[in-house]
Amino acid sequence: MDSLNALLEGFATALQPQYLLYAFLGVFIGTAVGVLPGIGPAMTVALLLPLTYTLDPTGALILFAGIYYGAMYGGSTTSILLNTPGESASIVTALEGHKMAKAGRGATALATAAIGSFVAGTVATVLLTFLAPTIAELAVQLGPADYFALIVVAFLTVGALLGTSVSRGLTSLGLGLLLGLVGTEVLSGQQRYTFGVPALADGIDVVLIAVGLFAIGESLYVASRMRHGPVQVIPVTGGWRTWLSGKDFRRSWKPWLRGTAIGFPIGTIPAGGADVATFLSYATERRLAKGTAKAEFGRGAIEGVAGPESANNAAAAGVLVPLLTLGLPTTATAAIIISAFQSYGIRPGPLLFENQPGLVWALIASLYVANVLLIILNLPLVGMWAKVLQIPRPYLYAGILAFAGLGAYALHFNILDILILLVIGVVGFLMRRYGYPVAPMVVGGILGPMAEEQLRKAMAISQGDILYLVHSPFAIVAYSALAVIIATGLWLKRRKAKIEASPKLVPTSAISAIEEPPTGRR
Repeated sequence: MDSLNALLEGFATALQPQYLLYAFLGVFIGTAVGVLPGIGPAMTVALLLPLTYTLDPTGALILFAGIYYGAMYGGSTTSILLNTPGESASIVTALEGHKMAKAGRGATALATAAIGSFVAGTVATVLLTFLAPTIAELAVQLGPADYFALIVVAFLTVGALLGTSVSRGLTSLGLGLLLGLVGTEVLSGQQRYTFGVPALADGIDVVLIAVGLFAIGESLYVASRMRHGPVQVIPVTGGWRTWLSGKDFRRSWKPWLRGTAIGFPIGTIPAGGADVATFLSYATERRLAKGTAKAEFGRGAIEGVAGPESANNAAAAGVLVPLLTLGLPTTATAAIIISAFQSYGIRPGPLLFENQPGLVWALIASLYVANVLLIILNLPLVGMWAKVLQIPRPYLYAGILAFAGLGAYALHFNILDILILLVIGVVGFLMRRYGYPVAPMVVGGILGPMAEEQLRKAMAISQGDILYLVHSPFAIVAYSALAVIIATGLWLKRRKAKIEASPKLVPTSAISAIEEPPTGRR
């Protein structure tokens, strides 16, 4: 009942005109960046981080959450109409969705994706509403050693499970930890890794790390692989009210629910994120299909769109559970949203529900509002989103680079910040070029200083006794769970790899579309 009352108070805030406007802008921008390949929610939130210096905390976080949810919706449009997924979580949608579009059923594929996203997003947000406060109540009792254990779990799982290689993921994490060490050491007041540059005494701003890796690095990578030619978009015909027939609805509603059940729990742990959830959902629907539906798989089965899209959006809501209750990011976008919290002096974690109840419940309430706004935007206006795909890529990424540079300069009005941004951007490009995931680097840069703080507190309490780090039952359970999570995550990744390798399930062209876009795509 307390959660319901708090949620109602959150709606009272979220439904105020200015916050409704922020929610609308967020879902609108998020849908647009979801439609455009190569511009994911992480890049967009990173680019807009400088706005946190002009907006109030509630407005900024509602905007970012709307972008996050909207990008999950918008990704289906480019996958279905162009057969070019913008990110790995959209691969499965392209498999069956584009075949439906080529058969003249693109409108039906878009409709089941949009409605499935709405169902999954709403159900998962309800679970978030009731699950998050309970976890926060338990987590508030944690001590420094316990919290350090949680951060170690986040470090190793994110480093090991994001990307295709464990060693590359941990290398990326190490680079992020190194960036987090730059600045003035708290206890002794000594500067470290500043190379005598006074501007580095306060450390490297997380905004520069995020924008450099996701905006500059990604833009350089796309530019290095850019091709020219007209973009061939399959047209969407008919009125949106006639897109989903009764038969299509009957075939879709069970996959919607199954996708939600698969996506939400996977989203709450760093076990591969939405892309793993979508592949598992697709494999589940294919295995459960019977009769005509089974024969349609590989040729345009609606279940192959409904299930993965639901899993995708449910996983997005699941990511917010550890973010809000423990302050632990399990995706790149979550890591950047944490930096938005920190820019206001707010630390997501166990005390967030006690110290900032108005903000956190307004944020959760805005997620319900965002789902309603998104279903309105994605069904009647899908023709407009298809036209967004026609934007010339050179103009688009040139604008991103300019906006990133202006945002970096606006942080402290210091030219050095632009130079740091460029260096980090080049590093991000090289990492992307040679297959190193950039998300662990962001996580390391954000959580590294937090881990150092908790470790120092634990050592001060124990007077240097290292065994204090594993003295509590919670810490022991956390380190034991670490092994289980990594083993489970690696198993899920291997299962996903088997699905990708199977020519019956995932065409090679769909997988390679992310790394090597077809002629005319960018």
